[in-house]
Amino acid sequence: MQRSPIGWRKLTALGAAFVMVAAACGTSPAAGGKTVTVIGTWGGDEEKAFLAMVKPWETSTGNTVKYTGTRDINAILTTGVASGVLPDLAGLPGPGQMAEYAKANALKPLDSVLDLATYKSETAPALVDLGTVDGKVVGVFIKAAVKGLIWYSPKLHDYSSGAPATWDDLKAAATANKGNAGAIWCVGLESGSASGWPGTDWIEDIVLRQSGPDVYNAWWQGKQAWTSPEIKSAFQTFGDVIANAAGGSSTVLTTAFQEGGDGLFTNPPQCEFHHQASFITGLGKFKDAAAGTDYNFFPFPDINATYTGAVEGAGDLFGMFHDTAEAKSLMKYLVTAEAQDIWVKLGGALSANKNATSYPDDIAKRSAELLSSAKIFAFDASDLMPSAMNAAFWTAVVDYTKDPSKLDAILATLDTVQKDAYAQ
Repeated sequence: MQRSPIGWRKLTALGAAFVMVAAACGTSPAAGGKTVTVIGTWGGDEEKAFLAMVKPWETSTGNTVKYTGTRDINAILTTGVASGVLPDLAGLPGPGQMAEYAKANALKPLDSVLDLATYKSETAPALVDLGTVDGKVVGVFIKAAVKGLIWYSPKLHDYSSGAPATWDDLKAAATANKGNAGAIWCVGLESGSASGWPGTDWIEDIVLRQSGPDVYNAWWQGKQAWTSPEIKSAFQTFGDVIANAAGGSSTVLTTAFQEGGDGLFTNPPQCEFHHQASFITGLGKFKDAAAGTDYNFFPFPDINATYTGAVEGAGDLFGMFHDTAEAKSLMKYLVTAEAQDIWVKLGGALSANKNATSYPDDIAKRSAELLSSAKIFAFDASDLMPSAMNAAFWTAVVDYTKDPSKLDAILATLDTVQKDAYAQ
């Protein structure tokens, strides 16, 4: 699951994008003072960034985007699919849930909406495939992120010339370079009804690098038991992180994910490291800090050398529930490089369109390079799971953080959910 926001102060620099958008917005059938309703998970600065992204389309067509942000999008869309009360467009929780909506005939196919040849030539094949159900494109990625980045303050210790290559190297470096930091890790799991999802990212990264892509894929597909040694070991490794986190489990559970890395910037620092996706640069204290000076990152280190070069990624999917002319026009615009470059310029987001490359700093460019050069690429596992499994995973992370002694029971419960979730 992913999030990201950006500072409003940079929006005035994007005026040039307005003149490039007309061709991408469609023609006269979409013009004429219509409203397109959109819901998504974005709030605050990221909502401002999305509205900046669609502003050229509004100006060109004379139409309006009515956006509503929510952190409970899974429940809203699931209820909406059942009742038929849905927005025109929505940010989808993930490919797993997208497939459920498509099979319920709620999502409209986009094959005749997009210039499909252009879309496929400008978008990574893995992302195109993830938006395809039964041979039809039903979801498109409007931005992406690299998961599993380890953030640190160069003022405490600069790892830019010698990042830990392995998990054991990281633990040794944490001990050697702790300085006056209060703890090794800063972690924030609170996210309203989605609380726990940052911990799912942790466990996914560990499974991928500890047990490899075959186990990882079998797991999200419902073919790998949660009680298996591979998944149990990943939870236990995550438990070691929580045991070495600033403030202990109570602080971890009550700290909002947006502020999860803020302890890097305190004096003295509350922690040495923070694990989060590339979009963290637009959140919390990161957004007002100087990239490269106040913060930097290195990739998640190897655990098993067999899987060197593994990268987990994610993205923000959009789908269409009502195929009005104006909704189709907006959908066509959102996949263009012109649209996605607006968010890229603001920072905190990577583009799903390879022609949108106006990254604001070296850290953003390095994140994009990691995504494009990955030897082993895996999409966020929880986003690929059915809704019930995804939600149970979030809950399991919270429960395990509260009481790690109950791990066996927690994993057994997940096995039970798995049997039902994948049978539907």
